[in-house]
Amino acid sequence: MRRWPYTFAVVLSLITGATAIVATLALDVTLKDPEGFLGPAYVRLPVMGLGFFAIGIVPQALKRFGLKGFWGGMRTIVREEWTWRRAGYIATGLLCFYVSYVGYRNLKSLLPLIREDVIYDTDFLRIDHWLAFGNNPAELLHAVLGTTVMAQVLAFVYVSYLPLIPVTLAAFLVLNRDVSIGAWYATALCLNWVLGTVSYYIFPTLGPAFAQPSMFLDLPDTGVTALQQSLFKNGVIFKSDPTGETIYGIAGFASLHVSVTLTAALFFHHIGLKPALRYIAWAYFVLTVIATLYFGWHYILDDFAGAFIAWASVTIGALVTGNFRQRRPFFRRRKDPAPDPQPSPAA
Repeated sequence: MRRWPYTFAVVLSLITGATAIVATLALDVTLKDPEGFLGPAYVRLPVMGLGFFAIGIVPQALKRFGLKGFWGGMRTIVREEWTWRRAGYIATGLLCFYVSYVGYRNLKSLLPLIREDVIYDTDFLRIDHWLAFGNNPAELLHAVLGTTVMAQVLAFVYVSYLPLIPVTLAAFLVLNRDVSIGAWYATALCLNWVLGTVSYYIFPTLGPAFAQPSMFLDLPDTGVTALQQSLFKNGVIFKSDPTGETIYGIAGFASLHVSVTLTAALFFHHIGLKPALRYIAWAYFVLTVIATLYFGWHYILDDFAGAFIAWASVTIGALVTGNFRQRRPFFRRRKDPAPDPQPSPAA
């Protein structure tokens, strides 16, 4: 695995994709390519990769060769620093991410067909009330943070997650010459999709916003409101006709918003990214956790489970890509202190 750090990610993505294909065929449901507002994943991921490729070359060419020698300088940089092997690593990372994500979304969409007889929202609501000392976590947050400015801020944070994660993946794959770093991050993200899917089937839940929508009627219209309405509408359409083109996307346990953002924060910390970027990642994670409860996406246990998935994904990803106890400071063994120097013999 140290020779080719994508071994685990490739096997994992193939198993995930194959499982999704077999499951959809068995249930006579169409395998779907989930689309976000940035377009299909098979389009936006290569575009992001090419964009960061340009970012890595253009400034360097301008600095080294100036405007007059710009085009020739770009060719020189590509010849010196870019090989088919490096391009292959980048393509492999993006493809593993894409296949795992498509498999995850399709297996998540089959949840109401396979586990429709079991829903744990009532139990999770009771646990939430117990953990919040007899209160509802969302109502407490509404009272403390208000439902005006913070609603808009948290909505922006929650929705911005959708493009930020593939963007960060493309950045690490393209801009790092150490290919094991990109492989580590890609593998950790793939593990998030797989472990998240497993958690959905262990404890199927809808989430507070869908189980008790009356608690969130006082919130203003935001991007989160539109997203929840869209998910609800698609859920109704899917249940009425699972063989159609609509994909089902409602699941509470565990919170993949929490797991993926914590994965990014932990990964940035482990590789020693610049402090400002690490602090931003941790702040973004904290705001995401608050947003999951504030808008009723998840229960408290969902967020704890998401945090565990993040830790497991980053740790396993480090292990299978050759980064565990190798060069990364948080996984390096503590060296034994050097022995005290022996006193020189007396003359």
